[in-house]
Formats: sequence, C-alpha cells, structure tokens
Amino acid sequence: MHALKKNRPLRRIVLASAATVSGMVMLLSLKPHASQAALALPAPSSSASASGGTGSAATGTKTVTGDTVQTRWGPVQVRITIKDGKLTEVTAVTYPTDNPRDQEINSYALPRLRSEALQAQSAEIDTVSGATYTSDGYRQSLQSALDSAGS
Repeated sequence: MHALKKNRPLRRIVLASAATVSGMVMLLSLKPHASQAALALPAPSSSASASGGTGSAATGTKTVTGDTVQTRWGPVQVRITIKDGKLTEVTAVTYPTDNPRDQEINSYALPRLRSEALQAQSAEIDTVSGATYTSDGYRQSLQSALDSAGS
C-alpha cells in the first residue's frame, strides 16, 4: 500500500506541513533587487575626516564630524553643524554602499534619520524600520559629534 493512503492521515499532515515550512523558508530567503535608477543618494566621499571641528567665533557656527561607528554592514559616520547652539545640519559622511540593497536602504533611511535628528535636536531618535544597524550607527556617531561640539 502507498505511504500516503487514507489509512495514515497523520503522515500526510506531517509531510504537508514540512513541505509548507520548506517552501516558506525558501521564499523568505530570496532577496529583492533594486534598480540602479531608483537610488538617489550619492556615494560618500572617500576623504571623510576624522572626528574634529571647525568653527567661527564671530558667527557661532561649529562643524563637527562624529566618530566612525562600525556596524554589521559597514561603517557609519555623520557630520553636524551647530549654529548659535542649535543643530542646523546633519550629513551622513560614511555609510554602507557595498551593494544595491545597502544603497536602497540608505536612500530612505538617511533622510529620515537626518530629519528626526534636526527635529529632536539630539541623538535621541527612533530607529528606521529595516535599517536597524544603520540607525544605531547613525545615532552613536551623532552622539559623539554632539559630545565633541559640547552640546
């Protein structure tokens, strides 16, 4: 008699469940591809400076580059500008760009992180969904820049 005949319903249930789980695992392991045309962020400059600041005492403007934070997918570093004690600009100097997926993630995550940092005026910003490691590195580098600037 065949293994999947009606006298063994439990065996059919187990085999069907195993096949379903295997299929789901295979589907979830596929990675989506992004088109190069949809990626709007420029690659970071290779001449990113180490942590340091430049400022003008007359205008009260100070620019500071935060520490480079190593994340699982690559380094993240931000540069901030503080004018009259207020955070006026946050720029990602270094971030992962090794593959199209990194570029896709950063094209939506970095503008959101920048916007939140400017709104919060601190490094206490939310993690962008889908960009957890980049968000953590961004937050740490932003905090080091704020600390260096004395804010």
